[in-house]
Amino acid sequence: MRHAPGKYADFEGLRERAVALRRAGLSRRQIRDRLHVDNNDILNRLLKGEPAPEWTKRPNAKDGLREKARELRLQGWTYDQIQVELGCSKGSISLWVRDLPKPERKRSSAEAAAIARRGWEARLRVREEQRQQTKATAMAEIGDLSDREVLLAGVALYWAEGTKDKPYRRCERLQFVNSDPNVIRFYLRWLDVLGVERERLRFRVSIHESADTARAEEFWADLAGVDAADFQKATIKRHNPKTNRKNTADTYKGCLVIRVLGGADLYRRVEGAWYGIVGAASAADPANRT
Repeated sequence: MRHAPGKYADFEGLRERAVALRRAGLSRRQIRDRLHVDNNDILNRLLKGEPAPEWTKRPNAKDGLREKARELRLQGWTYDQIQVELGCSKGSISLWVRDLPKPERKRSSAEAAAIARRGWEARLRVREEQRQQTKATAMAEIGDLSDREVLLAGVALYWAEGTKDKPYRRCERLQFVNSDPNVIRFYLRWLDVLGVERERLRFRVSIHESADTARAEEFWADLAGVDAADFQKATIKRHNPKTNRKNTADTYKGCLVIRVLGGADLYRRVEGAWYGIVGAASAADPANRT
């Protein structure tokens, strides 16, 4: 082992003196001052293997908590109760009391499960109330929509959900498919704002073969304010037994397909409006300003 030069050259002699002082009950600071050792690394090597005197050891700040935790555990307290009482972690409590017997259960497993379930259901009710309150507040903030606001929202909706022209497949027509009645209601209002007469609309249901097609057509016809007899032939989706579908309840009404006759020019207007929205949003972005 290499030792520091100079005043630490006689390392073994210095170590003997340090060990003797340590065994005499001196602290590290006292030994350092006596031997004039101002290098902590050297001091560590001089005292290697020598335990510190008891009087230099600091008391454990958690000793009191440990004894209190053991006392409470012997009284039958649970980890949760001890944690609340003492403000320490469950991990520490577990280490302190693991040799003590577990308290006897005051409730059966079924009773404990029922209490836990009631507590969880209460939390769910609170969450649901908060969820509905947030939605109601947001809905009230919207208020009435102007025709321009309906126009802009409808353009964005169509560009997300409607049929679009592709460079590899020319399809300049206005066709929209959706299963959400509220979305369909808004789409029909949007068409009104665009000045599309209802006579230009063609309706068709797209639905799984396991559902009631006639009932679905009546539902969508009533929503759109038209006669179900005027619906075009429904598109039937063949049932795949390997598919784990969730929309099999009585509320399932398939999708409504709405097509506008002679809608090529209208489609071009919608596409132009969409890119106008994109351009306006991009111009308003501070990152694009010079």
